[in-house]
Amino acid sequence: MQKRLLLVEDEPNITQAIGYLLAREGWNVDTHPDGGSAYNAVLAKKPDVLVLDVMLPNKTGFEVLAEVRKNADFKDLPILMLTALGQKKDREKAEGLGATEYMIKPFSNAVLISTLEQLYIETRQHSLLNHPS
Repeated sequence: MQKRLLLVEDEPNITQAIGYLLAREGWNVDTHPDGGSAYNAVLAKKPDVLVLDVMLPNKTGFEVLAEVRKNADFKDLPILMLTALGQKKDREKAEGLGATEYMIKPFSNAVLISTLEQLYIETRQHSLLNHPS
C-alpha cells in the first residue's frame, strides 16, 4: 500500500522539490497551495501524513492545524509543520495546537524523509494496536 501525504505549501519550488523527493521514496504526494481551503483538501484526500506550512494565503497553517484537530477522525493524523518560522513561540504554538512534529526551513532532505517515515510507521503501529484485524 502506497503512503499518502498531503503537502499544504504555497511556494511552487518547495512543493515541486518535496513532491519529487518523496515520490522517489514511494510516497503518493498530493499538494494544495491555499490555507483557506486546506481543510477541505484533508477531508477529500484523507492522507496518512499531513505537512503544513505556516505562512499560507487566506488562512495560516496554525489555523488549519486547529481546524483539523477539531475533527475526531483526524485526532491521530500525524501533522508536520514545515516552516521558516523558527522562534520558540511558534514551535510552542504548533505543539499546543496538536502538531506532531515541527521542522524549520531550510531542512535536510534526509531528515525530512526519516521524520515522515517515522510518523507513518508510528501511526500504522498505533492504528494496529487500537484496531486489530
